[in-house]
Amino acid sequence: MQFTVSFAIFLSAATLVVPASAHGWTSKVVVGGKSFLGNEPAEQQPTPNPSIVRQISTVSPVKDLSSTDLICGNSATKASQVATVAAGSAMQVSLLTLSGNWFHDVGPIMAYMASCGSTSCKDFDATGAKWFKIYEAGLDPSTGTWFQANLDNGSPINVTIPANLKAGNYLLRTEVVALHTAQSPGGAEFYPSCSQLSVTGTGSAVPKASELVQFPGAYGTNDPGVLIDVYDMKAAYRFPGPVVASFVSGSSAAAPPSNSPQPSESASSVSTETATHSTTVHHSSAPTAKSTTAPHHTTTVVAPASTPTSTTTAKTCKAKHASRRRDARIDRDFVRNEVRRSRARHMHAGAVPRSF
Repeated sequence: MQFTVSFAIFLSAATLVVPASAHGWTSKVVVGGKSFLGNEPAEQQPTPNPSIVRQISTVSPVKDLSSTDLICGNSATKASQVATVAAGSAMQVSLLTLSGNWFHDVGPIMAYMASCGSTSCKDFDATGAKWFKIYEAGLDPSTGTWFQANLDNGSPINVTIPANLKAGNYLLRTEVVALHTAQSPGGAEFYPSCSQLSVTGTGSAVPKASELVQFPGAYGTNDPGVLIDVYDMKAAYRFPGPVVASFVSGSSAAAPPSNSPQPSESASSVSTETATHSTTVHHSSAPTAKSTTAPHHTTTVVAPASTPTSTTTAKTCKAKHASRRRDARIDRDFVRNEVRRSRARHMHAGAVPRSF
């Protein structure tokens, strides 16, 4: 009984402590070889610095799929800068949490774009914007893990602006979806972020009307890729939202996050960097299980074979990450496993699942 009570107290502390430290924001965007720092949420940084990334108000995830917060994040405000980028250019989008690197490791990563029309995106109201998908990454069939897990060691999201995209003003919407508590309706956590761009080039490609969606409205609470037990998947994962726009080369124009972290740099500086990525993408309809017929797509992106698996920098970063979690006295895997076992023993019957 003493162990049960102590463990219950431990779980209670975990559910209170971990969410705040595990939730995050876009900390940096590298575009055209130049770095643009994002701002911490307004709760931590009331006065934002110049940026191309729209500032959110809080690190909390968006869970209400009918909320306008699903567009660019919680109460996102327009940024003061616009990055000029040539069509076909690579971009890296990095995330941080209040305690360091990204924390969650199960769920898809997606990227969308929306035209701002003739209006500069720094003045564009994204309410009612029409979005088309340019990227998605889910499970790595070679390892059975999610590409999102690579964000844990500081790896960025790698996105390429479609090479044939028509020039103009665009918002780039990157989104990480955490599915660790998605077994119940409303349990999925969405972390969208918007960056303001001006795309140059001679391309003429635009999405089909059938490939455009709006937020809110693109996702449903009971969609197969939203309401799901990722720890007991019976079939291929089905991404929420539309398919990748047909004009995007290969149905995807980006490389998944690698497991090699970015070099560290001063958070107070904006520097020029050389952006590198791979555009080698393979598709599979069944990463871990036999695919079933469904109206949703089941695309899986496979990591490039040239992706490094270990470096001195990666080891150092992982050591720091492990130390951070030890200091917090939280063992994520232990908590998850014990919660699942305790639910099976009906220790939490009738309780509402919490994020951790």
